[in-house]
Amino acid sequence: MSTSEDPEIVIIGCGVSGIAAAHRLVEAGYRHVRILEATGRSGGRIKTAALGNTITEIGAAYIHGPSEKNPLFCLARDYGLLPPEALNPENQAVDVDEDPPLVPNWFSSSGQRLSAESMEPAEELFREILDNASKFQNPQNTSWKSLGHFMRTKAQDQAAGRWKDEDETTRQLLLSAFSTMLKFECCGSATHSMDDIDLAGFSMFESLRGVDCTLPRTPSDLVTYNCPVRCVHWSNTEGGLSPVTVECENGERIAADHVIVTVPLGYLKKHHSTLFHPPLPAHKLKSIKTLGFGTCDKIFVEFESPWWDADCDIIYLVWEDEATVSDQVSDVSKSWIRKLVTFTVHKPSEKGSHVLCGWICGHEAEYMETLPEEKVRESITKLVRTFTGNGTITPKRILCSRWFTDPWTYGSYCHPAIGCTAEDLKNMMEPLPSQETLSQPLQVLFAGEATHPYFYSTVHGAILTGWREADRLISHY
Repeated sequence: MSTSEDPEIVIIGCGVSGIAAAHRLVEAGYRHVRILEATGRSGGRIKTAALGNTITEIGAAYIHGPSEKNPLFCLARDYGLLPPEALNPENQAVDVDEDPPLVPNWFSSSGQRLSAESMEPAEELFREILDNASKFQNPQNTSWKSLGHFMRTKAQDQAAGRWKDEDETTRQLLLSAFSTMLKFECCGSATHSMDDIDLAGFSMFESLRGVDCTLPRTPSDLVTYNCPVRCVHWSNTEGGLSPVTVECENGERIAADHVIVTVPLGYLKKHHSTLFHPPLPAHKLKSIKTLGFGTCDKIFVEFESPWWDADCDIIYLVWEDEATVSDQVSDVSKSWIRKLVTFTVHKPSEKGSHVLCGWICGHEAEYMETLPEEKVRESITKLVRTFTGNGTITPKRILCSRWFTDPWTYGSYCHPAIGCTAEDLKNMMEPLPSQETLSQPLQVLFAGEATHPYFYSTVHGAILTGWREADRLISHY
């Protein structure tokens, strides 16, 4: 047990988990808290940008499950950041399982407008199979290789019985609509394909009640910006009086009693071998490698006038020529745009603003990031004209997120990849050194969305992990 009652605490990363940890510690009276942020801004994967007169969130934007159990909702409410409907008690009580009721518009690749009613059978089948998958608990003796395998097989089997009275063209259209929703679901997990998601691992995630809503400081002297960390030397390997030394890229060495690491899992996967000395324990390294971390990008597109209905919340694009249920494309470099099958409607923040947010993930998103903006704009223009049948529609401007090529993230958020178990998420949040050692405990702690056992991939999960590690230190002293 450390004898110091006011230890030196360094937090690596000024994303929401780092800010949450710092705020908790400062509120508890700790005076020697410092955040090191590699970039010139706070927020991490929460990032605001402008597209013309429209303010957009090119990173995290949703409060999933806005209810009293969600710390992000409570913070936003207390600071007066939420619209009135989000504060409605009935809204908070609805259990939508992160699938809020949205008014859809459907379009086909033959340029036809499809009625929402005609697409309901595909939506119902998709929601039912996904719900059954989320309740899957037995990883033993199963013939399902992955979540994707489960969903595709179930879709083909059940469609044959449910839609047997429909003609072949209608059955194929409904299965193509199922593929559209499957591609969009990949964005929810930031994965290239649902084939990369462990079926049993998928059920580890827990959702909160409430219909998702969007958001319309920490003391500045705590944060040092543009200060990347080169290495965390723990177990007194630097020979100083403090158990940990944080070595920065600018050559500064910071002695600390405790370091809270909040960097994204993508960054850990890329740099763990140089970021820690001595290296991380084998079981923690295994979990870092096993847990999935993928890319989900947004492409905001502004138009002169809307080509969707006034009450529309979401637009689905159905490729009619895809013969089987699939969430991948055959040639990423030639057909990457086929993975972008969903736009959500950006409710106008300025009069006359008509903006859609296109969602794309996986290798297709990674390829999109390599293209110049004009090439992306050309592909979006062709896509919209193909599905609307209107050859005059032209985007005014676009804005793309690029999380995969961001050197501080290397992707968007984590998912339970094949072989991932609850033990891996437990290992992710285990402090160093392990409890079995006799050296000073809690030298290196870990926070961030990828370290929460069942709220991973969410902002509220990131906040809770920041509080968790701060509370761990508070309890220690």
